[in-house]
Amino acid sequence: MNILCLDIGSGTQDVLYYFPDREIENCPKFILPSPALNLARRIEKLTQQKKNIYLYGQNMGGGFKFALKKHLQAGLKVAVEKNSYFALGDDLEKVKALGVDMVERAPLGYVPVFLSDFAYDFWQAFLKVVDLEYPDLILAAVQDHGFFPNYSNRKGRFELWMKFLKAGGNIYDLLYQTPPKEFTRLKALKDAVGSGLVADTGAVALLGALFVPEVEKKQEKEPICLVNVGNSHILAFLLFQNKVLGIYEHHTGLLTPEKFWKQLTSFSWGELSNEEVFADEGHGCVHLGERIKNPPVYVLGPKRSLLASFPVEFLAPGGDMMLAGCFGLLKAYFKKREELS
Repeated sequence: MNILCLDIGSGTQDVLYYFPDREIENCPKFILPSPALNLARRIEKLTQQKKNIYLYGQNMGGGFKFALKKHLQAGLKVAVEKNSYFALGDDLEKVKALGVDMVERAPLGYVPVFLSDFAYDFWQAFLKVVDLEYPDLILAAVQDHGFFPNYSNRKGRFELWMKFLKAGGNIYDLLYQTPPKEFTRLKALKDAVGSGLVADTGAVALLGALFVPEVEKKQEKEPICLVNVGNSHILAFLLFQNKVLGIYEHHTGLLTPEKFWKQLTSFSWGELSNEEVFADEGHGCVHLGERIKNPPVYVLGPKRSLLASFPVEFLAPGGDMMLAGCFGLLKAYFKKREELS
């Protein structure tokens, strides 16, 4: 079957259209602006036109909020469908404090603006333009901090990682048919893509490392460290025989190369505490099992140059590092299908 793989980030959505009868190098690939970035540009145009706007639809990435705040600062009005405010934040009162009006239906004269990480009409039109059929299956990823009103999203997201580890930590279990209930953005994405599967962007980037045969074989023999250095977030796994033994998550903009490497080394040794990372404005850190001294470190992500001066190996799954998340989605899907057959 033909498979559309989407890795939806804050700035771009990275796309792989997989044909089972073609070499992976000959499958169509695209780097497109993210839905949140497109939405921000639309809001900016409506600000220039001095139009009030009405937001409706689904939970999605909040990368458009900077444009929304400028719209409000310009003295223009924003109304949001009562059940669609989650794209603006978990806490209803904080969303209202932005100056947004909660409404049951579109106010007269407001321009409707649809919220969604995945819009069927867009993909139907885009694929038609490039002469591709609508796919048999969609695999998609977004980053979801989880729904934790009146609670730290950083703590809440990391608590979900802890639950994953306690459930066995199989890296392939991070591709969901049914996402955990706290992942409301992933739930909205799953509803939008229908029968497809969904996952977290950080997880699929690291799954993409296993698309490289040498890396997959290496982790069967000894523990390895996989690192995705994203534009906003850093996620690292200690992995052995497909089981995650440790997780480290931080914010890219808060780390110098030296500090990053020091924390990464302490993480593999089991000497970096969750409290230390959280106090440093990161999400957290957990390490299970024995200390791992100097594991091979494989690095992905657009900000991977942070570790360029250290003994690491940069990966390009399928020959294209920017598509690592898409290859991770594909790898996890075929692994799950193999287990079910």
